[in-house]
Amino acid sequence: MKLQRKSGFGGVFFPLVAILILAGCMRFAWLHYYRAAYPVHYRETVLACAEERALPAELVFAVIHCESGFDHQAVSYVEARGLMQITEDTFEWARWRMGDDEERSFGDMFVPETNIRYGTAILNLLLEEFEGEREALAAYHAGWGSVKGWLKREEYSRDGRTLDYIPFGDTRVYVAKVLETKKIYQKLYTF
Repeated sequence: MKLQRKSGFGGVFFPLVAILILAGCMRFAWLHYYRAAYPVHYRETVLACAEERALPAELVFAVIHCESGFDHQAVSYVEARGLMQITEDTFEWARWRMGDDEERSFGDMFVPETNIRYGTAILNLLLEEFEGEREALAAYHAGWGSVKGWLKREEYSRDGRTLDYIPFGDTRVYVAKVLETKKIYQKLYTF
């Protein structure tokens, strides 16, 4: 005796439901994995400082992620400190530009709230100085003077305002990484 397979609504519906459930589970797992890999530690401080400086929160989270991986005690080989990896010279420059007359020392760059406050101020100043995020991030990484110099050279900038090419390989990689990380934060979160 030959078994006949029933066709119709049930024959299509149940496999479709199973596929949709599996897809939903995979999306949940993907979202859970990526949110663990791209956290939003110090969220309240980042959101408040980003709003105060009119910065996209995704950009601030991306910089922190790429600079320190959210390690507030991180120290680089050039002695940059904290979440947003601020050097002593940059700290002093930012302090002067911000008009900060509070008693602070470079050691305060290990305090997350202070570091984020200074880091967002620095990002804001660089975004005011340069026309795009790419140029501001290059300056954040390689220094204001480096980017100013590159913009004056035709092999790096055709218009003197935007960088066509970043000559420092590590800065070029850094800028691309931060901008890609910013896109991931935009996909994962709504700020």
